[in-house]
Amino acid sequence: MSFIPGEKLHYAETHFKFKLPWSLLYKPWPEILVDAPFQFVPGVEPTLWVVVRDAHRFPTLIEKAEINGKTFDLQIQAKEQFGFYPIKLGHLEPGVHELDCKIYAQRISESGERSATKVFTRWNYPGLKPKSLKIHMLAEEPPKAPGFVAGEMHCHTHYSADHVEHGASPEVMQQAAKAVGLDFVSCTDHAYDFAYTTEDYTKEADTPLTRFDALREEVRKLNQNASMPLLIAGEEVSAGNSKGENVHMTALGPEGYLPGLGDCGRNWLDNKPTFKIPKLLEMTKAHCFAAHPMQPMGYLEKFIFRRGYWSHKDLNLDAAHKIRGIQFWNGIRDEGFKLGREWWIEELGKGNYLLPIGGNDAHGDLNETTFVSMPLISLGNSQEHVFGKVRTVVKLDERGAVSLESLNEAFAGDNCYITDGPALWWKRGEKTVTFHARNTQDFGGAFRYIRIFGRKRSANGKLAKEESLCIESVVAARANTDLTVNNDNFAYLRAECETATGKFAMTSAAVL
Repeated sequence: MSFIPGEKLHYAETHFKFKLPWSLLYKPWPEILVDAPFQFVPGVEPTLWVVVRDAHRFPTLIEKAEINGKTFDLQIQAKEQFGFYPIKLGHLEPGVHELDCKIYAQRISESGERSATKVFTRWNYPGLKPKSLKIHMLAEEPPKAPGFVAGEMHCHTHYSADHVEHGASPEVMQQAAKAVGLDFVSCTDHAYDFAYTTEDYTKEADTPLTRFDALREEVRKLNQNASMPLLIAGEEVSAGNSKGENVHMTALGPEGYLPGLGDCGRNWLDNKPTFKIPKLLEMTKAHCFAAHPMQPMGYLEKFIFRRGYWSHKDLNLDAAHKIRGIQFWNGIRDEGFKLGREWWIEELGKGNYLLPIGGNDAHGDLNETTFVSMPLISLGNSQEHVFGKVRTVVKLDERGAVSLESLNEAFAGDNCYITDGPALWWKRGEKTVTFHARNTQDFGGAFRYIRIFGRKRSANGKLAKEESLCIESVVAARANTDLTVNNDNFAYLRAECETATGKFAMTSAAVL
């Protein structure tokens, strides 16, 4: 969370005014928008949600919705701080559907009187132009390696709520995970938001542990339904790097709350990290990951919030508990992805076989990202940071049951891939590594390219420069392609691919 203009935040909070008398975003209505998962796998009925935020301050009757001219009588008495209200659409044919969504609503006064009906197209965010809602009904299950499970590794629930953004409920995220084809979700709420109340973003909670335990209890109850994707109560911690700057680290199912309030934005210029990375790693046995480690930021963000970047020193490689992976794919392949990928490859060259991790940093945001562009002044929206779009896919042991224990074992291994569409994985042979690439027509069919990379051991035992191996038929490859490489003194091999429609995947390093 930041108040720096230009940083994209999510599920925009428009009522906080920083004790000022005005805000161009402030309206005496709850925030209302229509959201839906960006895709639906076969067998899941397409469902939209009417999202209503701050109705405890502005009670509202949601009378009805019109979706592409079809009327849904709702009569929802919205009086809570946060609510998700489903609308089931029934059968839709495979393909991309554009849905024009209108919401009819009335404000309710303290005396029970109703205002005139207002009609909102898609949302009632001030100054944000209406847009149709696009959903993709898949004809096939998303491609996935056999024996692997796919998950969202970086997302936020309603426990991440502050002056400018808010998340979704764990229940809705679990349902959205089933819709898009995930097996598990790591809910990585901000450590600093656990430390403050949702009712008043500036008021400290009695104890952050209480709120963290509340998330764990919500997750525990939802996980009783074995037919639904597994939820994990994780955390995104503001941690101190080797330079004393704030960086973000995600933890997969930590045993307890990990403190980290360094860049929470509530202390303004007093933004010293709570604990440095090595200390936090001493406090948990959970797998921890460098979150968006090289995402570019402006000078004001560095100065006011004391934010910095990850470095080799921050990986804690000499200690018993090391950083397990680098989440450099954070929703989109932007400059942060490029720089993070280069850093990951650099670490591979040093023999540090960290896992590549993908996530989305979604705060709700099931279809598009809505965000505060300039606090008090303007909003925006984009296709970035959408829940479940970038997946981390890991190989389970032969038992195959998805649990926190089995995922911990999987992430302790070295076999995973990250993707926003196709499947790409490797399998070791006696003296070979075979790479398997699979795609469906939903994600573009054939591949533009499949590339295999590797580093050989030099005579002195050091690793040579990573070089691309020329493999036959890696350009314009079929949607079902297998490539086998002989282990010719390679330290490791890995692969990347892109489909005809720009969907991308890359593997972890197969260490030889």
